[in-house]
Amino acid sequence: MRWFNTAGPCDPEVHYTLPSAERLPLVQRLIDQRGYFVIHAPRQTGKTTAMLTLAQQLTSSGKYCAILVSAEVGAAFPDDLAGAEQAMLSRWQRAARYYLPPELQPPAWIPGAAGEQIGGFLQDWATVCPRPLVILIDEADALQNNVLISLLRQLRDGYNQRPQGFPHSLALIGLRDVRDYRMAAGSHLRTSSPFNIKVESLTLDNFSHADVANLYGQHTAETGQVFCAAAIQRVYDLTQGQPWLVNACARQLVEEIAPDPQVMITVEMVDRAKEILIRRQDTHLDSLAERLRESRVQQIIEPMLAGQVLGDNIADDRQYLIDLGLLRRDPAGGLVIANEIYREVMPRVLAQGTQDSLPMIAPTWLDANGGLNRSTLLQAFLAFWRQHGEPLLNSAAYHEIAPHLVLMAFLHRVVNGGGTLDREYAIGSDRMDLCLRYGSVTLGIELKVWRDRRPDPLDRGLQQLESYLARIEVTEGWLVIFDRRSDALEIADRTQVEMLNSSAPYTITVIRA
Repeated sequence: MRWFNTAGPCDPEVHYTLPSAERLPLVQRLIDQRGYFVIHAPRQTGKTTAMLTLAQQLTSSGKYCAILVSAEVGAAFPDDLAGAEQAMLSRWQRAARYYLPPELQPPAWIPGAAGEQIGGFLQDWATVCPRPLVILIDEADALQNNVLISLLRQLRDGYNQRPQGFPHSLALIGLRDVRDYRMAAGSHLRTSSPFNIKVESLTLDNFSHADVANLYGQHTAETGQVFCAAAIQRVYDLTQGQPWLVNACARQLVEEIAPDPQVMITVEMVDRAKEILIRRQDTHLDSLAERLRESRVQQIIEPMLAGQVLGDNIADDRQYLIDLGLLRRDPAGGLVIANEIYREVMPRVLAQGTQDSLPMIAPTWLDANGGLNRSTLLQAFLAFWRQHGEPLLNSAAYHEIAPHLVLMAFLHRVVNGGGTLDREYAIGSDRMDLCLRYGSVTLGIELKVWRDRRPDPLDRGLQQLESYLARIEVTEGWLVIFDRRSDALEIADRTQVEMLNSSAPYTITVIRA
């Protein structure tokens, strides 16, 4: 029996996998053309699995000697060029001994001058190899500073000697395109000139809906456990085919939620799996959270979360977030968060620090039966905001959405263990929508910000909230207007319930905060 893999490269004998060649159809042609190229894609999208399989297939064909090697060990020597080269070459030789037959393995490596050792090693190997040599260098962007520049220059220097005196074809594989390889102090090359011999930069696409159905169908074929069509569609909608998320959802479903293969996987089970993944924040989602602290990321994600238009940022920065897998270009136009799970994780992560700073709050919003009382919830929030709002605003990670983060931190305390809090936001909408579900209670919440030199957002907010309530099929909601004008009163003085608007069929509570 095979399994859904969420850690390391896939082994087709152990894991459900998809054919690598179908995900990178242009690679074979580039290799036949003696091309040097770049493959970049976000973490855990299957790069290593695809390249490892490709190298094995190329070698098995009898036409090439191909191998996947890693530059990651060199990252431990950021300022020691000779040490980094020696660590990488030692690891590459061990990989060759493991993956290649004796007649294709490289000659003994002879240490040389720093800055020449990798080029010399590849030249010696290509010269004696009985087949054209294909080198696939994984984790190339783990290197920095002089080690990175030296590697790129050595590859460029030997390029004209291929295929008899240097690798016939070579690929750099990593998270980013060459122009975004990191240098000292977090700066980037912003150019591909040290590796201007590349003929193409390819990216590994996410799974299509058909790919997800294929992958899950392998489990059905082996175990008999069926994923209903709606469940497969729900997984695709939540993940947009991001490979790690697709596998992680399936693993939760078939190992934890429904381990009995006679139980069919349903949409409701998929939604439970999503919540488990978000709350657990495994390594993949943890690394996503870490990216949110980068200034290049914050200057784009922050206005998106606030529903504002993007500021004056350069195209490379927007492409950087696409390359990292945080954003995608919607077919209808514009940038959007890459998938629904990421869209949910980002504000949760940003609110976590504020949530950890919250004082103890008695759950006065629960009735004697453990149900949610909307009226007491409102009073509890007003009291909390008046007392703790100001210091918590100053502690929030993203200034533009600080009030949103504080409110979400409070609501997470409310739903903890007993409900869910979903979010909607988009560029240019000037709002964030929340949907709180707790037992039989569902509450729609619209967040608006009143900024300097802008009109009161009340009327627009009411229209947007009614539209949101209609979409989620709820009749009761809050419109929360955060006053961020420079001349606004103190929080304790301005926080109030201004009106109750019964605009049939909706009951809307307007909160000035």
